[in-house]
Parts: sequence; C-alpha cells; structure tokens
Amino acid sequence: QLQLVESGGGLVQAAGSLRLSCAASERTFSPDAMGWFRQAPGKEREFVAAIRWNTGTTYYADSVRGRFTCSRDNAKNTVYLQMNNLKPEATAVYYCAARSRWLSITKYEYDYWGQGTQVTVSS
Repeated sequence: QLQLVESGGGLVQAAGSLRLSCAASERTFSPDAMGWFRQAPGKEREFVAAIRWNTGTTYYADSVRGRFTCSRDNAKNTVYLQMNNLKPEATAVYYCAARSRWLSITKYEYDYWGQGTQVTVSS
C-alpha cells in the first residue's frame, strides 16, 4: 500500500517561504496525480495544487497560483510544494495525496493521504 509522508512545515512570517516535501513509499501503485490540500481549523479541506508524475504538468488553485510551485523528483519518489509570499490565511495543515488518474481537485477522488504537516504564517 502506498504511504505518503509530508515534511517541511513550520512557523514563518508573512511574506516568507517554505518548501513542503511528500515522499512516497513505493511506485508500484504508480499514481498519476499527486495533490496538495490544506485544512484550516474549522474549515473544509481544500485543493491547493497538483502535479502529474510522468509529465510534470501542474495545476493550481487560483488563491495560490503565481506564489506556489509544485515539482517532483522521480528518482526520489518525492513531490514538493514551494510556497512563496505566504499570507496568514495560508495557516493550515497541509496534506499530500495520490490518485491513479489526472486531474482532480476534489478530495474525495484521492485514494491515499499523508498525515499532514502544519504550516503557520504569522502576521
């Protein structure tokens, strides 16, 4: 079974940057899409970004487009989310997720999830 482990969260000041990592335990599942979601206290889990393993094609939520960048390292089975110019409203637990097909922004259509990593942006 595919396991996903996020890392890289932390506390940062507004306008700062963080890079999140999501390491996949194996590639036998061969997910086509890796998504990033976030969930703030009291809110629904929302789509942030996605990347396609084979092509590197990316897709972003409007709220982060231009500031966040997805990338992947196939050799390391790892995807990254570079977050720049962070805003306090970005404070949330960030999750990576995997699904077998590209593309979905719906959390219910992802099959595997990591445990999440906390990102806190202070004003």
